[in-house]
Amino acid sequence: MTQQQPLLKMQGITKEYFGNRVLTDVSLDLNRGEVLGLVGENGAGKSTLMNILFGMSVIVQTGGYAGKVFIDGKEVSFQNPFDALKAGIGMVHQEFSLIPGFTATENILLNGEILHDNIVTKLFGPRLKTLDLPEMRAIAEKSIELLGVEISPDTLVAEMPVGHRQFTELAREIHRPEMKVLVLDEPTAVLTESEAEVLLTSLRRLAATGIAIIFITHRLQEILDICDRIVILRDGQVVKEIATHDTDIGQVAELMVGRSVDTKAIATATYDTQQETVLAVEHLWVDMPGETVRDVSFEVHKGEIFGIGGLAGQGKLGIPNGIMGLCPAGGTVILHGKPIHLEDPAAALAASMAFVSEDRRGVGLLMEEPLDWNIAFTAMQVQNKFLRPLLGGLIKWRDDRAIRKVTREYIEALEIKCTGVEQPAQELSGGNQQKVCLAKAFGVEPNLLFVSEPTRGIDVGAKALVLKALRRYNSENGTTIVMVSSELEELRSICDRIAIIDEGRVAGILSPAATAKEFGMLMIGKLKNTDDKVVSHA
Repeated sequence: MTQQQPLLKMQGITKEYFGNRVLTDVSLDLNRGEVLGLVGENGAGKSTLMNILFGMSVIVQTGGYAGKVFIDGKEVSFQNPFDALKAGIGMVHQEFSLIPGFTATENILLNGEILHDNIVTKLFGPRLKTLDLPEMRAIAEKSIELLGVEISPDTLVAEMPVGHRQFTELAREIHRPEMKVLVLDEPTAVLTESEAEVLLTSLRRLAATGIAIIFITHRLQEILDICDRIVILRDGQVVKEIATHDTDIGQVAELMVGRSVDTKAIATATYDTQQETVLAVEHLWVDMPGETVRDVSFEVHKGEIFGIGGLAGQGKLGIPNGIMGLCPAGGTVILHGKPIHLEDPAAALAASMAFVSEDRRGVGLLMEEPLDWNIAFTAMQVQNKFLRPLLGGLIKWRDDRAIRKVTREYIEALEIKCTGVEQPAQELSGGNQQKVCLAKAFGVEPNLLFVSEPTRGIDVGAKALVLKALRRYNSENGTTIVMVSSELEELRSICDRIAIIDEGRVAGILSPAATAKEFGMLMIGKLKNTDDKVVSHA
């Protein structure tokens, strides 16, 4: 008996962004009518792999990719999403791409409108054809009916609840007669439980018609409920492919986050549980788009490296941005026994806190300015460092010699690769820009340092140097550090305790030596506390 040829086959896919490899030799296949779950931590490579399949422009603009993609046994290479759509590939992204002022019908048939002739076209040609609105409405109704939801095809998208918009996105993809493969990226993230159940039922119905589905979500129970197989990505590689009936949530969660841990780094941690509380956060809320914090409480002790992790969009990035005054926030933040006035960046800096932002280009650096100016600027503004008083203090003059001296010291200490102190920050690689951000923060000699996504978008070698610099600064200066990262193993290698954020709240606080399964279950909201208090293995 001959084996069925896969509808989709991706073979040996490898992708780099500016020297940083994000996918390495990834292969997967997909059969007609099959639902394949694609899971992994943030940054595991799921979105990049799907962007390659869908011909997204970011792939072509960054040098393309290595490997091959086959549809029905024929090799394809999509240069844009229109090529993918013609080949029968549809994709529903996390962000809506609907036109608010259009109806459901108009959005579903966008770029596929049905036209018909009229008296005018007979005189002036086909350019004056008009929309066949009844036919379009009938097609839209059929797509919506297939999904099992009640949405009027005449409703404006702007007037729809969020759940109905998600179903409209899906209806737009499945109405195409050439549809073969449908990619869904976090389709239930904005849905209620009842809406999510309707969607899963709809997907089973679609699969029964022969459409193959790639289902991406962090809600692992949905993966087990609907998928036939699961492919697990970690660090840009496939670590496991398994049938759903042969696994469970615990195993999948462990495989998602279970990289080897630097046990030596954990064993040599110097965290003292008897040290005084430096930072106390109580019922913090932060209104940061995409990273809303609802109710977060925790304490950080003197000299500790406190980690904050969790999946994307759960609120971890909102915590430092709220405390440092960059986003609307409320609740109570106490530093060294004194309350911090929120929504006031100057007050945060004056209280001897510093912040290395996840957005190094937008917030962290003055991209067109030289390195010495970048490193000294905050310390000069907030603490009057590198300023010489003249005329009895009436005039303050910038001490360029001192600025250059301290810049050279940081270039040497952090191994910043550059041509000199006057090189503009924009000319440095991502890893070296991140080191400049660290030097800028170290320069104000803070009592408490927030570091957010310190190794995002930099290569493995640069990551190791950045983490080493943080650990050394902590041990040599006794500076308390709060580190936010999407990469759990980085947190486990450097932190004394790690809080996992889920749905804007602290799901638990664990020792870095806790098992990968425990961390994974906290991340997906499956490890609950019987007394509603924080889990702590510290």
